[in-house]
Amino acid sequence: MGEITIKEVITRRDLRDFIYLPEKVHRNDPEWLPPIYMDEWLLYDKKKNKSFGYADGLLLLAYRDERPAGRIMGIINRRYNEINNENHGRFCFMECNNDPEVFHALISRIEEWVRQNGMTRLVGPLGFSDKDPQGFQIEGFNYPQFITSANNSPYMVTLIENEGYTKKVDLVNYLGEIPKEFPEVYHRVLERITNNREFDIIEFRSKKELKPYIIPILELMNDTFAEIYGFVPLNDKEKSEFAARYMPILDPKFIKAVGKDGKIIGFAIGMPDLSKGIKACRGRLLPFGILKVLRESKRSRKLLMMLGGVRKEFRGKGIDVLMGVKILKDAVDSRMETIDSHLVLEDNVRMRGEYERIGCRVVKKFRIFQKEL
Repeated sequence: MGEITIKEVITRRDLRDFIYLPEKVHRNDPEWLPPIYMDEWLLYDKKKNKSFGYADGLLLLAYRDERPAGRIMGIINRRYNEINNENHGRFCFMECNNDPEVFHALISRIEEWVRQNGMTRLVGPLGFSDKDPQGFQIEGFNYPQFITSANNSPYMVTLIENEGYTKKVDLVNYLGEIPKEFPEVYHRVLERITNNREFDIIEFRSKKELKPYIIPILELMNDTFAEIYGFVPLNDKEKSEFAARYMPILDPKFIKAVGKDGKIIGFAIGMPDLSKGIKACRGRLLPFGILKVLRESKRSRKLLMMLGGVRKEFRGKGIDVLMGVKILKDAVDSRMETIDSHLVLEDNVRMRGEYERIGCRVVKKFRIFQKEL
């Protein structure tokens, strides 16, 4: 095999090679789910992605025989390290063929870079925050892939373990049928909340109704996600960007909020699974790909739960049950058949218990790895 060279991504042509390399790696995998490429160009743009304001990033391409053969990104998230009193670097968005030499060349270069910048540990895959794809999938490859999650081949797990990396934390993915009847305990909780009239359930039937609530919901996310591994609070500009990014594909009826005394204290966000539409347009929304995504979202029979949280002092009062039941009832009315939890941290016992209570089971597992430097 030919010589391996590692090159930093500097030019627009380099970035194009970086962005589209996974498409080449997975060209023979009909189940591979491409990213939305419009978002990819923004994600790696240091002028447009506000995350580069508090994080250093290094994008690398590996070449074998002068052809792109692998990629990786290194991140030093100064904001997260300061908040959590850590000196950890991250690697993410890593792709290559089943080539141990290329894999080693990429990961060792990132190790060297973070070490030179004073970091004592490398963790990953982990992007700017937990909203980026995180972990390598380690189990459940026979189940369909879903958006904003790792879509790696099984051999990537072997390659990272051979480099001396071990488990940092696992995330699980639940899948199950949407129940037509809810557990008796849910009925008791709903009856109690309804009778007390302490909380207001806020539902939306249009994006116009939803729009004024998006920023307050993201502000609550900052508060409720503070203890979640990998989460980095969004600043004001990032909140606006996050809202603008997802508003076009959100279905308001699958978003619920709970208020008390005029303030949002809980939220839950679900959405139809967009995977078939994204695959149909190969991740290219323009000029007509967005129509395929929207069409398939209306046909989707799978509800994907994306985000949710309840202010700490109101947990254990049934607010999560209230929002969950409301979303599931709307899902049934929309002829949805299955529910997908997206990613849940393995130690999030409360959330895992709720999915198991309605009959869901773990079908996928993802792992964030670590290595002392």
